[in-house]
Amino acid sequence: MKTLLSRLDRAGRLAENAALLVLLSSLILLAVGQIILREVFETGVIWADELVRLLVLWLAMIGSVAACRDNRHIRIDALSHVLPERGIAAVRLVVDLFAAGVCAVLAWQAWRYLRLEVEFADTVLVDVPAWIAHVVVPLSFAILAYRFLVLAAEDGAGLRGRPAEPAE
Repeated sequence: MKTLLSRLDRAGRLAENAALLVLLSSLILLAVGQIILREVFETGVIWADELVRLLVLWLAMIGSVAACRDNRHIRIDALSHVLPERGIAAVRLVVDLFAAGVCAVLAWQAWRYLRLEVEFADTVLVDVPAWIAHVVVPLSFAILAYRFLVLAAEDGAGLRGRPAEPAE
């Protein structure tokens, strides 16, 4: 079972990193191409600005998943300088559980909104169903909720005096 989880984790890391690379490269090429088209040829692609905004959304959501994966998300960490190890673990446990709950609620609400987009047949980029462009939001928040639960489990193990198993 642990081998399967390790393989899934590695595959997820690879997929996230590849998606970030492709999205960022596409964003840069599209933005630079649009600037060149506007400044040099006095033209442009009508849907490019909307696609740039969608690429930024996807980059932000997938980037937040990758940051949480490596426990490198933003933390306001004033208490770790004054609390003992067990206190730090307790605070992190509470914060990670709270973050998991918030992400789960956001995933649920984003899913509900996505269903409305399907129902009303909203479109983006001229004729693409909007739900395809926005599906990243509920999926990312669901993955974030899962990842924060994993971090909370590691914090709980630290509270009980057992070292948490490394997430390879």
